[in-house]
Amino acid sequence: MFDVSMFLRHNFARVWAIAPATLLSLEVGYISSVMVTELLSPPVIPYQSMEHIRPSILPGIQKLCLSVDYITDTMVSTITTNLNCLTHLDLRDSPIMEPRLAFDLTNAGIQQINLHGRLKHLSLVRSQEIFPAYFKRVNDLGILLMADRCSDMESICLGGFCQVTDTGFRTILHSCAKIYKLRIYHGPHLTDLVFHDIAATSLTLTHVSLRWCNLLTNHGVTRLVSNENLSVLDLRDCRNIGDEALRTISNLSKLKALLIDGSDISDMGLSHLSKGAISSLVSLSVRGCKRLTNNCISFIFDESSNCELRELDLSNIPNLSDAGVLLLAKRRIPLFELRMRQCPLISDTSIMVLASMKVDEEGWYGSSLRLLDLYNCGGITQLSFQWLKKPYFPRLRWLGVSSYVSRDVLDALSRNRPFLHVGFHGEELGTTDQWDNTDNLYMHDYDEVDELEQWLDGENEGDDEAIQEAENIA
Repeated sequence: MFDVSMFLRHNFARVWAIAPATLLSLEVGYISSVMVTELLSPPVIPYQSMEHIRPSILPGIQKLCLSVDYITDTMVSTITTNLNCLTHLDLRDSPIMEPRLAFDLTNAGIQQINLHGRLKHLSLVRSQEIFPAYFKRVNDLGILLMADRCSDMESICLGGFCQVTDTGFRTILHSCAKIYKLRIYHGPHLTDLVFHDIAATSLTLTHVSLRWCNLLTNHGVTRLVSNENLSVLDLRDCRNIGDEALRTISNLSKLKALLIDGSDISDMGLSHLSKGAISSLVSLSVRGCKRLTNNCISFIFDESSNCELRELDLSNIPNLSDAGVLLLAKRRIPLFELRMRQCPLISDTSIMVLASMKVDEEGWYGSSLRLLDLYNCGGITQLSFQWLKKPYFPRLRWLGVSSYVSRDVLDALSRNRPFLHVGFHGEELGTTDQWDNTDNLYMHDYDEVDELEQWLDGENEGDDEAIQEAENIA
């Protein structure tokens, strides 16, 4: 781990010249496309004999994940030409302005993908975090030319291809028979027609993500879920998805993770899940679904259903209140993660209820929560920290609170619970990887309390008074 910006461009390539041939995977958080090209391009020396040609950099690399300033034709061509063993290519950029032709990806560049035919996983994403830029020079023809080389591809992620229509996306589904992971972000021209005849293909999709595809409707989702092996379905920010889509999604018996943030679902729509998919569902996110109320808790956790849910995101729901949290506690579901960011009606009462909750008669106070995100909840005050100290929430590892909480209170809590990560700047908790991991949302590895932690717990018993004193000062 190092900062690429510390190296001069010509020195950077020299450093990697001594990298071992056994290196299989390389991930760089940020590097310019020019540096990537220079790194992988052998120098041109006039009259160079064959015996003195520089060996290729990273000859055995199989997985390459780069975040760059611009994804360009030159960079893509250099990577695919010189890395003969590449099976996994993940490129992401975040332009600060609309790229010029020389610094952009075009149809000519994208058809260079997979020259050696070994690529199994491909991700090309243009992020809109800084500037609303898209791949405007790649259209259906470019995707068609790329798909000709990708018949053995297993995972494809395309983000920001605003000129690609249903024709291009359908080409992928009909040309890549082995694909099981499909992710499309910011596809403004993707409609229900992409999945119109998906049942006629031999595809066995297990992971599908269609974020910010606002032309997708309930009808398209109905066609999509004809793939009954779906285990991860991400429809975040598809604003035309409603209750009818949930009715068909409920029939997916293998579904583990469902993300439908910002959709047009209602409490009654969630009731469909309790009749089917909730028995297999481990992670559910309904963040920003404005029509939901406290009643959604009763519909999700039907008393007659066998619930396996461990991660629940109820953030940014204006009508969710302490009464909804009370309903959640009564169901005694052993949740690992509960997120209720930016819910104005959530107050200290909710923390008191969760702290007093038991999963079973032998369960610990605070149930089994490992992560609790209460950032920017309207009614949270200093009083809540009385319920965040021992013996409550004994398994808690991540806590999100607002920045206006007294620093003295947070410091005292940190001393009392040295293994607790507290976020108060609004950052997303529990995520340590910059790459999108929607398929791992329900597979977190939580460490149990070990002997060292038990010893530290005993050493810090006196910090309860410190928290009380800090609260009094605040």
